[in-house]
Order: sequence, then structure tokens, then C-alpha cells
Amino acid sequence: MDRRLLRQFINVAESLHFGRASEASHISPSALSRGIQQLEAEVGVRLFERDNRTVLLTHEGDLFLDYARDALTQWDVIRHALMEEAGELHGQVSMYCSVTASYSFLFDLLSEFRRDHPRIEIKLHTGDPEYALSRVLAGDEDIAIGARPGSLPNGLAFKSIQTSPLVFIAARANREHVRLSGCAPDADVWTMIPMILSERGLSRQRVDAWFGKMGIQPEIYAQVAGNEAIVSMVSLGFGIGVVPRIVLDNSPLIGKVQVLDIKPELEAYDVGLFTLEKKLKSPLINAFWSQIRTNRAS
Repeated sequence: MDRRLLRQFINVAESLHFGRASEASHISPSALSRGIQQLEAEVGVRLFERDNRTVLLTHEGDLFLDYARDALTQWDVIRHALMEEAGELHGQVSMYCSVTASYSFLFDLLSEFRRDHPRIEIKLHTGDPEYALSRVLAGDEDIAIGARPGSLPNGLAFKSIQTSPLVFIAARANREHVRLSGCAPDADVWTMIPMILSERGLSRQRVDAWFGKMGIQPEIYAQVAGNEAIVSMVSLGFGIGVVPRIVLDNSPLIGKVQVLDIKPELEAYDVGLFTLEKKLKSPLINAFWSQIRTNRAS
């Protein structure tokens, strides 16, 4: 089966939009539509239900999506294995991480790898770290940098590269919040403190669990997408925030905020690399994975 058609199908299945999928496939929408029709004719079933406004995967399309991803992965594995036999790896590895992670890890991760494998291209995408795991599971990226959840989904490999505390921060100019440091949390005091928290993800889960354990109903001032935005709002004195220490250490606003000595401490972030276990069969992915030195403390 034509691998080009499989990639086009995956682009449509992931975006559910022919316009965006045609851009990702570098062809016109009409050519993409003809390709999907050809693919449906080959497999003998409809893969999408579509009209002028919506595109949806059929049940058969959902099953075929798993096949398409596996087929392309297996093709990459054998192609890269043949390259390895020939003596030099070349190709492309896609990676996803936050901007903070790119500052913190990429030089160390990539400098040695580029020296040893100069013909392997790294295709880097940056964004919200909470999407790191889902982008790998969906097959959108080969490798992502993110925080390890409490339990790993089946089929996902993780390699730890750094542990970073999750800390409470306040504006350095606001001395009122210093009284929270070094003493047991007082529910009456904490319920009066405006909190600036992540709107979703691992950080929010751990903060919610901490407040629940302390029997505190927090006053949430803002729910924010992105840890860097939390540091910004805290530095302006809007309230107390919670961020991984590594974000604070790389923030240009570090001099305007302070870390509060809050006990008990929040569970630390275990930051590392994610990939699908089956992708470790690829010599390119395995070459990158094998050179990573694990778990240094922040």
C-alpha cells in the first residue's frame, strides 16, 4: 500500500479537517480528497463520514488508523535498520517539548547526538508540556520531554533525566505571604490567599491533592495555561502560584519572585523522555534513547 496515502490518511484522521490536512500533506485539498477516495476504494470501506462542514472517522476508519500508524512505524524500523547495516544512520526524529525544556535540556541532549549522528535531523516542536505524553501516544511525535505521570500508559517508555521540585511561589515585593513559610498550613489563612494555578495537567492534580489532604478549599484567582504565565502573574502580585522549580530557574522574572517554604512539600516532577516502546526498535530512536544519561537532581 502506498505510504504516501497512509500519511495523508493519518493527517486527515488527526485533524478531521481537509484544509489543514492538505497543508500538512503539502498537496491541494482536491488532490487529498482524491487520495482518500483511492484509499477507501483499495480497502473496500468508507474511512470517513464527511459533508460540507464536518469530517468524522467511521468505525472502520478508526481501526485503519491503528494499522496505518503501525505500518509506517514498521517501515521506518526496517528502513533505518538497513541504513544501520550500511554503516551510517540518516533520517528524521521528531521531538516535542516546552520552551522551558528547550532551554534546560536540549543543548546537553543534542550536542553529543549531533556529533555522533550528523545525518539524523531533529525536527523540534514546542508547546504546552501537558501535551507531551498525548502527542507521543497519538503518533504525532517520536519523542517528547515531559513530567512522568503517576502511572505510565501501556506501550509507553520513559527515561528520567532530571527531578525538579514543585514549589509555591509569591512576589518578592509582597511580604505578607512570607508568614506562610515554615509552619503547618492553616486552613483559615490559606482560604484567604488568592491562588494562580495551572488549569489542567499533572501540576494541577498534585496541587488539588495537596489542598484536599490539608482540608483546605483554596481561593482560585486564576487558572492559567502555561507555567511561564503563572510566574508572570505571581511576579505582579496577583497571588501565590505553583510551578516546577526548573521553570522558575529559567525564568527572566526569577528575581521578582520567592519560593515559599511550605510543608508538607508537593510531590516533585520526574522530568524525562517519552516514546512508544515499539519505536525503540527503530535504530534512529534507539540511538537517541541509548545516549541519554539519566536522572540528575535539580
